[in-house]
Amino acid sequence: RNVHIEKKIEELGIELPAAPAPKANYNLTCRVPGENTLYVSGHLPIKADGTLITGALAPEGGGLTVEEGYEAARHCGLNIISTLKNYLGDLDKVEQVVKVFGIVNSSTDFKHQHLVMDGCSDVIMEVFDKPIGYHARSAIGVNTLPLDASVEVEAIIKIKS
Repeated sequence: RNVHIEKKIEELGIELPAAPAPKANYNLTCRVPGENTLYVSGHLPIKADGTLITGALAPEGGGLTVEEGYEAARHCGLNIISTLKNYLGDLDKVEQVVKVFGIVNSSTDFKHQHLVMDGCSDVIMEVFDKPIGYHARSAIGVNTLPLDASVEVEAIIKIKS
């Protein structure tokens, strides 16, 4: 068992939360038998203490700010990393973070979903670095998310065979 990534997480002072449980009838991860692609379901911004970051990104209307959304997306990324560790047993088995898809609960006049999603991308890059952590990404805004979550993020990961 390698521990290079786990050691780096420790050196960075990052505390991974417990891997989350699904909030409905689905699996957090799905791997097609015989393939090295792992599909990671949408993860919510659940803090280490178990609280969910909720509300829409709407700085002009009294909602969350870009900075608060960034932190929410960062928590989504940390939860994805925890799920990967739980599933793989060793984060060094991640060959490539292929794609991250971010969904931001936001007002119709909010146009900075991409800056919010930097919270997730930045923590993935801190942990996995280039080239493993460097990924494709999409960020969209929607008018609501399950449980009033502020952000939801899913990922596609290539794992070592």
